[in-house]
Amino acid sequence: MALDVRNPDPDYLSFWRERHVCTLTTHRRDGSPHVVPVGVTYDPDAGLARVITGGHSTKVANVRAAGEAGARVAVCQVDRARWATLEGVATVNDDPEAVAEAVRRYTERYREPRVNPDRVVIEIALDRAMGRG
Repeated sequence: MALDVRNPDPDYLSFWRERHVCTLTTHRRDGSPHVVPVGVTYDPDAGLARVITGGHSTKVANVRAAGEAGARVAVCQVDRARWATLEGVATVNDDPEAVAEAVRRYTERYREPRVNPDRVVIEIALDRAMGRG
Protein backbone atom coordinates (compact mmCIF):
# COMPACT_ATOMS: atom_id res chain seq x y z
CA MET A 1 0.00 0.00 0.00
CA ALA A 2 1.42 3.42 -1.01
CA LEU A 3 1.57 6.10 1.69
CA ASP A 4 2.33 9.82 1.91
CA VAL A 5 6.00 10.07 3.04
CA ARG A 6 5.37 13.42 4.75
CA ASN A 7 2.09 12.46 6.37
CA PRO A 8 2.20 8.75 7.24
CA ASP A 9 -0.58 7.18 9.23
CA PRO A 10 0.17 6.81 12.96
CA ASP A 11 0.68 3.03 12.83
CA TYR A 12 3.24 3.34 10.02
CA LEU A 13 5.15 6.05 11.86
CA SER A 14 5.01 4.06 15.09
CA PHE A 15 6.49 1.05 13.31
CA TRP A 16 9.42 3.22 12.14
CA ARG A 17 10.01 4.30 15.75
CA GLU A 18 10.26 0.73 17.06
CA ARG A 19 13.73 -0.77 17.29
CA HIS A 20 14.24 -2.86 14.15
CA VAL A 21 17.28 -3.67 12.09
CA CYS A 22 16.67 -2.43 8.55
CA THR A 23 18.25 -2.95 5.17
CA LEU A 24 19.65 -0.35 2.80
CA THR A 25 19.76 -1.18 -0.90
CA THR A 26 22.19 0.77 -3.07
CA HIS A 27 23.51 -0.11 -6.51
CA ARG A 28 27.02 -1.02 -7.49
CA ARG A 29 28.64 0.47 -10.60
CA ASP A 30 27.54 -2.61 -12.57
CA GLY A 31 23.92 -2.01 -11.51
CA SER A 32 23.66 -4.99 -9.20
CA PRO A 33 22.06 -4.41 -5.79
CA HIS A 34 24.15 -4.05 -2.64
CA VAL A 35 21.96 -4.82 0.39
CA VAL A 36 23.28 -4.34 3.93
CA PRO A 37 21.82 -4.21 7.45
CA VAL A 38 21.64 -0.70 8.91
CA GLY A 39 19.89 1.43 11.47
CA VAL A 40 17.48 3.91 9.87
CA THR A 41 15.65 6.90 11.26
CA TYR A 42 12.59 8.34 9.55
CA ASP A 43 11.80 12.06 9.70
CA PRO A 44 8.51 12.68 7.86
CA ASP A 45 8.56 16.41 8.68
CA ALA A 46 11.79 16.81 6.70
CA GLY A 47 10.90 14.08 4.21
CA LEU A 48 14.15 12.29 5.08
CA ALA A 49 15.44 8.93 6.18
CA ARG A 50 18.93 8.90 7.67
CA VAL A 51 21.62 6.22 7.97
CA ILE A 52 24.82 6.87 9.92
CA THR A 53 27.91 5.04 8.73
CA GLY A 54 31.64 5.24 8.17
CA GLY A 55 32.70 7.50 5.33
CA HIS A 56 34.68 4.74 3.63
CA SER A 57 31.92 2.10 3.55
CA THR A 58 30.77 0.47 0.33
CA LYS A 59 27.29 1.95 0.73
CA VAL A 60 28.79 5.45 0.86
CA ALA A 61 30.96 4.70 -2.17
CA ASN A 62 27.89 3.48 -4.08
CA VAL A 63 25.94 6.65 -3.27
CA ARG A 64 28.87 8.92 -4.12
CA ALA A 65 29.44 7.10 -7.41
CA ALA A 66 26.04 8.34 -8.59
CA GLY A 67 27.31 11.94 -8.54
CA GLU A 68 25.89 15.12 -7.07
CA ALA A 69 22.34 14.28 -8.12
CA GLY A 70 22.39 11.33 -5.71
CA ALA A 71 21.55 7.65 -5.95
CA ARG A 72 18.16 5.96 -5.96
CA VAL A 73 17.96 3.74 -2.84
CA ALA A 74 15.51 1.93 -0.60
CA VAL A 75 15.41 1.15 3.11
CA CYS A 76 13.20 -1.58 4.47
CA GLN A 77 12.25 -3.23 7.73
CA VAL A 78 10.25 -6.36 8.44
CA ASP A 79 8.62 -7.74 11.58
CA ARG A 80 6.70 -10.93 10.86
CA ALA A 81 3.90 -9.90 8.48
CA ARG A 82 4.50 -6.18 9.02
CA TRP A 83 6.85 -4.45 6.61
CA ALA A 84 7.73 -0.93 5.59
CA THR A 85 9.82 0.45 2.74
CA LEU A 86 10.99 4.01 2.13
CA GLU A 87 12.48 5.02 -1.21
CA GLY A 88 14.19 8.12 -2.49
CA VAL A 89 17.39 9.77 -3.62
CA ALA A 90 20.37 9.43 -1.30
CA THR A 91 23.28 11.80 -0.85
CA VAL A 92 26.18 11.71 1.59
CA ASN A 93 26.47 14.54 4.12
CA ASP A 94 29.60 15.00 6.25
CA ASP A 95 28.57 18.33 7.78
CA PRO A 96 29.17 17.98 11.57
CA GLU A 97 25.73 19.42 12.44
CA ALA A 98 23.94 17.06 10.06
CA VAL A 99 25.92 14.10 11.41
CA ALA A 100 25.16 15.14 15.01
CA GLU A 101 21.43 15.36 14.23
CA ALA A 102 21.52 11.92 12.62
CA VAL A 103 23.37 10.50 15.66
CA ARG A 104 20.79 12.08 18.00
CA ARG A 105 17.94 10.45 16.10
CA TYR A 106 19.78 7.12 15.91
CA THR A 107 20.35 7.22 19.68
CA GLU A 108 16.61 7.78 20.25
CA ARG A 109 15.62 4.79 18.14
CA TYR A 110 18.45 2.36 18.86
CA ARG A 111 21.22 3.24 21.31
CA GLU A 112 24.18 5.59 21.48
CA PRO A 113 26.54 4.59 18.67
CA ARG A 114 30.23 4.03 19.20
CA VAL A 115 32.54 6.95 18.53
CA ASN A 116 33.51 7.14 14.87
CA PRO A 117 35.52 10.15 13.66
CA ASP A 118 34.93 8.97 10.07
CA ARG A 119 31.13 9.09 10.47
CA VAL A 120 28.89 10.55 7.78
CA VAL A 121 25.15 10.45 7.24
CA ILE A 122 23.40 9.10 4.19
CA GLU A 123 20.36 11.31 3.78
CA ILE A 124 17.53 9.95 1.68
CA ALA A 125 15.12 12.52 0.22
CA LEU A 126 11.99 10.41 0.31
CA ASP A 127 9.43 10.20 -2.47
CA ARG A 128 7.80 6.82 -1.84
CA ALA A 129 6.57 4.93 1.21
CA MET A 130 4.98 1.50 1.18
CA GLY A 131 4.05 -0.99 3.82
CA ARG A 132 1.66 -3.34 5.44
CA GLY A 133 0.78 -3.29 9.09
